[in-house]
Amino acid sequence: MSAAVAEPMSPVQYRIEGDNLEVVRVTLMPGQEVYAEAGKMVYKTANVDWQTQMTGSGIGGKLFGALKRKLTGESLFMTHFKTSHDKGEVGFAGDFPGRIQAFELAPGQAVLVQRDGFIVAERTVKLDIAFTKRIAAGFFGGEGFILQKLTGPGVAFIHGGGDFVEFSLDPGEILQVDTGCIVAFDESISYDVQMAGGIATSIFGGEGLFLATLTGPGKAWIQTMTLSKLRRELGGGIGSRSGGGEAQGFGALTNMFGSND
Repeated sequence: MSAAVAEPMSPVQYRIEGDNLEVVRVTLMPGQEVYAEAGKMVYKTANVDWQTQMTGSGIGGKLFGALKRKLTGESLFMTHFKTSHDKGEVGFAGDFPGRIQAFELAPGQAVLVQRDGFIVAERTVKLDIAFTKRIAAGFFGGEGFILQKLTGPGVAFIHGGGDFVEFSLDPGEILQVDTGCIVAFDESISYDVQMAGGIATSIFGGEGLFLATLTGPGKAWIQTMTLSKLRRELGGGIGSRSGGGEAQGFGALTNMFGSND
């Protein structure tokens, strides 16, 4: 007689609610577990247990995974949530106004996400650090050269600023995006960074010196607001509405050639 095969655990149930600062409400049944970036939880029912654990898995995996995240400025720890009896609920949200996107990943399916974009995922989803393929993309990407990689099976949730715009790129189709506006894209998409037109346009156009180039096939998600732009507008510093592209342009020149002081 053949041994019985255990039935796979059904995916967690969830719903995303809200307008300008969405929250994902995750329902946990006994045996289900999710893990989240530190500080993303908004609430939980009393029967949901939580525990902070070092990132990574396997022998040596936790230390190596933690070191990689530390080098990229991420937290060393994740918070795990589960319930041992009855169903429970946990709510998660981002840190600034924006949207939440759910990815229901098949086994082996992966999506690349901007750093700080990850919120929460089922325990079956693997979270890793992915480096961009080219040196140019790393040094001139504007938002840093670190991307997070989420690999299925399971459901994962990310957060981005403003609203989301989704693109489905055909093979060879190219989309040029402000480097800070990329939220996520399929692993099948090629990622690179190129100079944004001529020198004058790049320096004084107000859009930065470089554009990210996404080449299909695959899906990509773009955010309409970045945290850096929000900080700039609220702070009223260089690059605010009074000064616009010229202020950014002179700032770029200063960064490129340094000060004469």
